[in-house]
Amino acid sequence: MGLENLIKAAYKESVDRTRRGDKLEEIESIQDYITSSKRIIVPNWNQAKVNVINEVLNEFKLSEAEHLKFHTNSADLSRMPAITKAQMALDLYDCDLVIARGRLGVPGSGSLMVILDSKGRILTGTTSPSHVVHNKDLKDAVRDEITICLERIGFKK
Repeated sequence: MGLENLIKAAYKESVDRTRRGDKLEEIESIQDYITSSKRIIVPNWNQAKVNVINEVLNEFKLSEAEHLKFHTNSADLSRMPAITKAQMALDLYDCDLVIARGRLGVPGSGSLMVILDSKGRILTGTTSPSHVVHNKDLKDAVRDEITICLERIGFKK
């Protein structure tokens, strides 16, 4: 079942008050979408982050991501910088998936990594505390975040 049909079915269940949480078939549809995605982009200026994301995608046997370099600074003025960054990338580039990482909200709120489909719908995501709280180096933080994003929707290495 495509994502559109899943969304319609879940909406109908909600309206009918019969929805009882996520279903395995919904998670499998998200996995199928991600697995079949050929063009994945990561918008930022940091090649090291893209390299780590690609290492993890490879561990999960997923397509490699392309580095989309563009100025994302203005996303930091929004209320949801990571999501804004992903949406900006979708407006600039034709792709199946966007993996974006940025500040969660206000400065000091930590980071958010999200994976969006080609229509800007969030498929998965995760948050991390501020660097000054977790003290991980950037590569370890990105590695942990992309791994959690994929594992939370059932992917296994």
